[in-house]
Amino acid sequence: MIIAIDGPSASGKSTTAKGVSNKLGFTHLDTGSMYRAVTLGFSNENIMLNDHSRITNYLKDLDIKFNRNGHILLNGVDVSNAIRTVEISSKVSRISAIPEIRRKMVDIQRDIAGKSDCVLEGRDIGTVVFPNADYKFFLIADIDIRAQRRLIELKQTNELITIEEIISSINIRDELDSKRSHSPLKQALDAIEIDTSLLTINEQIEKIVEIVKLNKKET
Repeated sequence: MIIAIDGPSASGKSTTAKGVSNKLGFTHLDTGSMYRAVTLGFSNENIMLNDHSRITNYLKDLDIKFNRNGHILLNGVDVSNAIRTVEISSKVSRISAIPEIRRKMVDIQRDIAGKSDCVLEGRDIGTVVFPNADYKFFLIADIDIRAQRRLIELKQTNELITIEEIISSINIRDELDSKRSHSPLKQALDAIEIDTSLLTINEQIEKIVEIVKLNKKET
């Protein structure tokens, strides 16, 4: 079974997907962290976005995995904390818009999810990666609430940034993600929209789990 959870930055996708996967005993696949890991790799290797030769060579040897704790490994190194910085957040939209990178990530995502029941979250799971997913959800939230969530996350990495800067960053990323030509952020026509603005994490998780369990009983 495939459960797709899409939505813009800081809408609650990752935490909700983790909770849903735990409740149902499914594998959780954070596709957003995969693009962040590639962004970190490009930054470490000083790969320019117009250097298609270096991009192609880098992707050939790219190894992205998740360990038992759900931490992401980039070429064998745990980069779970390193990918959550403001710098990576500011670059990931441009990196993830490159067609070669998206094709590579989709191949990896389909390979992992094809081996077990899986909850995947991202921006194009229900539209591109798994258009025939058993369940599709699209999470939204008010920009101010999304910014507060991101601020809490960044405090854990000791990043110094104002709420105004976060709002600006989120707005820029939303625009870039929505307007890119390849696999843009958009809601699948058959996705269930959930506004998480006034919901707790547990309420978000339970809402999705209840829908899945109810539909399973009916079928």
